[in-house]
Amino acid sequence: MPLNERERAILDFESSCRLRGWAKEEEIRQTLGMSPARYYQLLVRMLDSVDAQAYDPLLMGRLRRLRERGRGVGRAGSANGDSAARPRTVSLGGIGTIV
Repeated sequence: MPLNERERAILDFESSCRLRGWAKEEEIRQTLGMSPARYYQLLVRMLDSVDAQAYDPLLMGRLRRLRERGRGVGRAGSANGDSAARPRTVSLGGIGTIV
């Protein structure tokens, strides 16, 4: 399914935004009219989208690498190898973490 206007706006914003932390969160609210949590939910949802990959292959490659790097950290588990006790999160490196 082709990307809708909101999805393209999210990808364009992520590609062009150089802000971090609270400044980026405020810019997400002002520019896109959504909460940062919703923004990151939608961004993560698009990571495996063929249409998002076609729309901005460089951005999607960078975000996928960040996701994979974050997953590698979470796989270590606890001392006994049991990671079931921890909540599952997806880290996007410097751009956010989704629980």
